[in-house]
Amino acid sequence: MASGRGGGSGAVGVSRGGAPRLAAQDRAAGEAQPRPWPTPEWRLPPEGRAPPVYPFQTLVRSRRLQDLSGDGGVRKQELRPGTGQAMPPNASVAVKFSGYLEHQDKPFCTNCYSKSPGLMKLGKDITLLGLEVGLLTMKKGELSRFVFAPGYAYGQLGCPPLIPPSATVIFEVEVLDFLDTAASDAFFELTAEQQAAFPLQEVLEVADTERQFGNYLYRKRRLDDAKDRYKKALSILGLRPSSESEQRQINASKLLLLLNLSLTYLKLERPTQALAYGEKALEIDQRNAKALFRCGQACLCMTEYEKARDFLVRAQRIQPFNHDINNELKKLASCYRDYMNKEKEMCCRMFASLNTSC
Repeated sequence: MASGRGGGSGAVGVSRGGAPRLAAQDRAAGEAQPRPWPTPEWRLPPEGRAPPVYPFQTLVRSRRLQDLSGDGGVRKQELRPGTGQAMPPNASVAVKFSGYLEHQDKPFCTNCYSKSPGLMKLGKDITLLGLEVGLLTMKKGELSRFVFAPGYAYGQLGCPPLIPPSATVIFEVEVLDFLDTAASDAFFELTAEQQAAFPLQEVLEVADTERQFGNYLYRKRRLDDAKDRYKKALSILGLRPSSESEQRQINASKLLLLLNLSLTYLKLERPTQALAYGEKALEIDQRNAKALFRCGQACLCMTEYEKARDFLVRAQRIQPFNHDINNELKKLASCYRDYMNKEKEMCCRMFASLNTSC
């Protein structure tokens, strides 16, 4: 029977030496969330009666579970179906999981208390063999329950004192999101010469994968990580096109990244960089309303009111009914009015002090 796999810094796993382990961040499960199969305290059955069968035992003994490993070592019960394609090998995945032992109401490991679980790469970060086997059958949004035999979990030794020897465990797993980053990861492991030899379409796909990765990080408010992903994608688009058609494709990919970088720097409260990337986007498309809007926002943050007004008015001419643009113009007018009132007040004070001295 297969054993738990080692290496990496995954959520849960088994070390290379065969000794089962848990990642430090998951050892302390915190206060328990409500468990879907509450286990009552163990009580001896009345004399002459068979011991009661509890929900954990019922699930473990069930023959209705899908056998994923072929030897009964990894079995699955789908609780909520997902959508789209199944998870590809080597994907980067964000999941919520909780692991349970028999006769315990609290999970022995969980990341369900994290608001935004980080992405983990299959084959590297997830080192519990049964969990990886199960994840490869799941889709985005799916919630499933798995039964892992010892050989696919923590082995014959267990992980004392937390996990007893030869323990069968149950995991509840929810797939929040995943990205197929295999091609991108392989591309960035190549030398510069090898990368230069790649066909344009494959390079554009890698750049798009990195952009999607950045978008995921942006949604999770990991702004510095997001901008690094956008810059990484932008770095491979300095290609020499062989035709106007190829140049248009490269520019279209660059434009999305430049707009995302401008927005990310605005969120990081670094308007100078936001303006720089917005202006680079305008070099590709002078009439891009988003680029004009981002530049206007950046100039407003830097109190460059005339430049802000110029960018925002140009954006409004292109999209006259855009609420964000119109609201930003109102904000600009209010800020400029406050600025002028303060200037007027300061001038009045200066002249008042001069008159007094005279």
